Amino acid sequence: MQVPYLMLCLFIAVDGVYISNLNDACFRCLCHVAGCDMSHGCTNGYCGPYYISRVYWVDAGKPTLPEDDPDRKEAFEDCARDYYCSKKIVESYMTRFGRDCNNDGVTNCYDYMMINYHGGRSCSGPLFLTTHGMRWLAKFQECRF
Repeated sequence: MQVPYLMLCLFIAVDGVYISNLNDACFRCLCHVAGCDMSHGCTNGYCGPYYISRVYWVDAGKPTLPEDDPDRKEAFEDCARDYYCSKKIVESYMTRFGRDCNNDGVTNCYDYMMINYHGGRSCSGPLFLTTHGMRWLAKFQECRF
């Protein structure tokens, strides 16, 4: 069976994987929700502007700074603290786990925020059950585009 050319264009980008609705505005919003502190090092196992954990990084396929070795002890921390590399981690994670978490028929930035909050394996739970979840939802509403 032939796949229409248009369909192929929807899933392939020139410089990497195309993920529907994961655009610069969404990346800014995901960063805002996480705190987006560009000077944040690592605290309690979470690093960089997106507050990425080592488990998240591993699940994302261990992206690294150019010419770095993912097996180097500090590779995770160095990548997560760098804005562009941490963005690559988020992109890789969403490539693996991106889906329609709220079953509205569209995978969009709200779903990616839910994936970041709940984790890629179970993103459909409500946010309003915890104070932390309510803060994430409020921050997401602030940056909604």
